[in-house]
Order: sequence, then structure tokens, then C-alpha cells
Amino acid sequence: MEQKGLTKKDINSMFLRSNLLLGSMNFERVQAMGYCYIMIPAIKRFYPPGPERNAALKRHLEWFNTHPWLTAPIFGVTAAMEEEHAVAGEEQMPGASISAMKIGLMGPLAGVGDPIFWGTLRPVLAALGASLALTGSVGGPLLFFIAINVVRIATKYFGLKVGYEKGNEIIKEMAGNRVKKLTEGASVVGLFVMGALVSKWTTINIPIVATRITNDDGQVVTQTVQNILDSIMPGMLALLLTLLVSWLLKKNISPLLIIFVIFGLGILGKAFGFLG
Repeated sequence: MEQKGLTKKDINSMFLRSNLLLGSMNFERVQAMGYCYIMIPAIKRFYPPGPERNAALKRHLEWFNTHPWLTAPIFGVTAAMEEEHAVAGEEQMPGASISAMKIGLMGPLAGVGDPIFWGTLRPVLAALGASLALTGSVGGPLLFFIAINVVRIATKYFGLKVGYEKGNEIIKEMAGNRVKKLTEGASVVGLFVMGALVSKWTTINIPIVATRITNDDGQVVTQTVQNILDSIMPGMLALLLTLLVSWLLKKNISPLLIIFVIFGLGILGKAFGFLG
């Protein structure tokens, strides 16, 4: 059979369709319907109308679920394998191998996408945007919206393109330490940025008067608990609160409960005067 590779138009079509991956997400097969919809341009390119095309469509209606942005390289690898299946036949590239590849990549890519995009990139960009918004700048929300979507679009487009061009080579790379190093590096950068932002926009003030001294000229000088703590280490309470929240999250305490408790302490502290 004459080989028919994907055209630029096919890749662009798959990329545009990939933005609708979760449009038909359901509890039975999760992302399966969206996956099949995205693969249609490739399947139409490789298979004429008939049993083989029907089998390919059915193959991509199987249960599937991973990080929605990192489905892109899986689409690319799947397209490359479908092309090989169409050219070499079932014996050289069994349909079961294509399904097995999808299952094999779901877990690792979900494990990469969640800490990098949800656990690092999104909180960091949101924190940077919030710090600008606190100054009254509309650039805060715009920064978050534009930056997160630039990363999303780039990941989807180039992931699809590279996945198709490299094909099975990506699977070999996934077996190495590259993914692990990438995840660890992103986590370190994210923690560094978040740690730097903690001292900037987390403020705790204890206005309780610790000492009151009258100078020789009759001027009264007061020193609060916060003044004493700042003389020891500025931002110490913000750091301790951050470490406490991190410890509570590790103990599987609900984030929503932690937020409500912090809100409650803030309101009570202001009302009774032990927080400023």
C-alpha cells in the first residue's frame, strides 16, 4: 500500500480538535470520545472507507484518561503507529499494540503533567498574577490568562507534531530518566518561586503591646510582639504558617477546611485585637 503521511492540514486539524478533548468527557470511558474525534483526520488519511477504518475508530473509543495537555504526544505517536498499521498490516503492527501503547503512556504522562502544570506552573503564574492584582493592576489576571494559554497551546501543538515525527522513539525516551529529571526540576523551580512569594504577599501582624517605655522627654515608646519577632527574623510568622499548612496537607487535611480555619482565625484575631 502506498504510504500516506499526515499533511500539515491534518496536523492542524488534529490540534484544533484537541482543544475539545474534554467536550464529551463521561464517567464510562472518560476521554475516549474526545480521543476518537481528534484521531479522525489521521484515520481518514490512512484508511479508505470500510472495515479497517471502522476498526480504527472503534479502537480509539476504548477507555482513556490522562493529563489533557499531554495527550498531544500520545496523539502523535498513535497517528504514527496507525500509519504503520495501514502500510505494513496487522501482522507487522497489530491494533492491540496501538491500544497497549496508549495505556502505557497514560500513567507516566499524567504523572508528569499534574506536578508540572497543575502543581507548579498554574500556582506560580496565579501567584505572580495575584501579586500584580493586589497593586490594582489589570495586568495581573491578563498575565495569568495569557501565559497559561501560551504554554497550553505550545504544549499541545508541538507535542502532537513531535509525537508524530518521532513515533515509537518517544516510548523509548519515556523509559529513561528524562521524565523523572524534568518533573523534579520543575518541582524545585516551582517551590523556589512560591517560597520567594510567601514573604512578599503573606502578612501576619500581632499588634499586642509587649513593652511600654517613657523616655526622659516624656515620649512613650511602645514595642509590639510583631516588632520583637521582626527583629529576630522578618516574615517568620508567614513562614511558620506556610510550613504548618504544608504539614496539614501532607496529613490529608482538606484544603477547604484549612482555608476556612485561617479565615476564621483572621476574623477573630481582628475582632479581639490579637491580629492586626
